[in-house]
Amino acid sequence: MQQLFTLQGKTAWITGASYGIGYSIATAYATAGATIIFNDITRELVDKGLASYAAAGITAHGHVCDVTDEQQVTALVTALERQHGAIDILVNNAGIIRRVPMIDMPADEFRKVIDVDLTAPFIVAKAVIPGMIRRGGGKIINICSMMSELGRETVSAYAAAKGGLKMLTRNIASEYGAHNIQCNGIGPGYIATPQTAPLRQPGHPFNDFIIAKTPAARWGEPADLQGPAIFLASAASDFVNGHVLYVDGGILAYIGKQP
Repeated sequence: MQQLFTLQGKTAWITGASYGIGYSIATAYATAGATIIFNDITRELVDKGLASYAAAGITAHGHVCDVTDEQQVTALVTALERQHGAIDILVNNAGIIRRVPMIDMPADEFRKVIDVDLTAPFIVAKAVIPGMIRRGGGKIINICSMMSELGRETVSAYAAAKGGLKMLTRNIASEYGAHNIQCNGIGPGYIATPQTAPLRQPGHPFNDFIIAKTPAARWGEPADLQGPAIFLASAASDFVNGHVLYVDGGILAYIGKQP
């Protein structure tokens, strides 16, 4: 059974994994035996990530790369394949959100969110798929969102991007499944990260709202995503393709408490 979930000998690239959800997934992959590659958009963030991995006893390979820039991504993939062989596991984790009412959001800001959250996963997946085909297979995991299924005030661009990412996930599975490539998504619920810390203060209306809407009655932790991420990266999911696994404490299944 352990052989189903091992990542020994695999090379995993997790985008935007200097901290937060990406970092948590990468540390889980390292524990399961994978070689860890990550990127971020600035040298400062990459160095911060390298220090965190080193402190955890993990040897990680960090690179500065803007995943919205196709030339940068292509150059990095060429270098990575030369150094490590083909990428076995890709996690499209890098993303941004802008919380602005739709009628107040400039089109350029909308396009920026789409570019990072949807176009970049297309660019990175496009770059690694040929190597996966040569290798005889691979795993692509797109970090989707509950906003792949739901709408909410102020996140029109993010919801549009994540809904598109869900469909990109299904299309990659459809187009390259015959090459033994599985492309699935993880849809996190509300996760306790540094970005959400101000919202999680006891008594904050949003904190109370999330706890009331979640059957688990708590925020998720980045560690809650580690098991699902290992499953979707391992041989245990070799016949799972085009699926989005929602790790949300049950929010999507729950209509809420009766007032």
